[in-house]
Amino acid sequence: MSGFGAVLGREIRLSLRGGGEMLTLVLFFIIVGAIVPFAVGPDKDLLQRIAPGVVWIAAFLAMLLGLEKLFGPDRADGTLALYRLADLPLSAVVAAKVIAHWLTAALPLILASPILALLLAMDLAAFWRTLFSLLLGTPALAGFGAIGAALTVATRRGGLLAPILIAPLCVPVLIFGVGAIAPVGGPEQAQAALLFLAALSLTVLALSPFAAALAIDWGED
Repeated sequence: MSGFGAVLGREIRLSLRGGGEMLTLVLFFIIVGAIVPFAVGPDKDLLQRIAPGVVWIAAFLAMLLGLEKLFGPDRADGTLALYRLADLPLSAVVAAKVIAHWLTAALPLILASPILALLLAMDLAAFWRTLFSLLLGTPALAGFGAIGAALTVATRRGGLLAPILIAPLCVPVLIFGVGAIAPVGGPEQAQAALLFLAALSLTVLALSPFAAALAIDWGED
């Protein structure tokens, strides 16, 4: 097995071994959506209008919960220092961690999105647009999360600081994600929003491993 595959497999196994954390993310995602009808009332038309924003905010907040686990435990037990000395580039290690983070944090949220669609009275067409937009947009959130976690890995209480750092970067993802679900300008706008989401995710996934690896090197030196 290649070094990249070994790191990816290790990260997935560790995440699955702590299955309670994955369940916590999913429950948090559902609870954020579940409390909205209690806050705004049972008006079906209102719920359908605000549902896209609620889904994306819930996904964004849920993914923030797992940021401290990206590099913090590895730094604490010395694994991160070994990664820096390994033949595999640190950027490749970070890329494996980003993929594992998406598979164990974002993918469960996407699979749980039908529950939120029911709670928010989404119609079938809006649900499919929601599912597709989450698939295209959450990789960008995972990449930005890795950058934030790397910048704060050597900082005390970095888990509180990382969300503040990456929140402004994630705003375009949320805007295009909501625009893909509830387009004001019709199908063309929805298609454009999906294309922008895909472009953002591809760009962030390409650049975030190098940015995060550089941040870790600066923080550890």
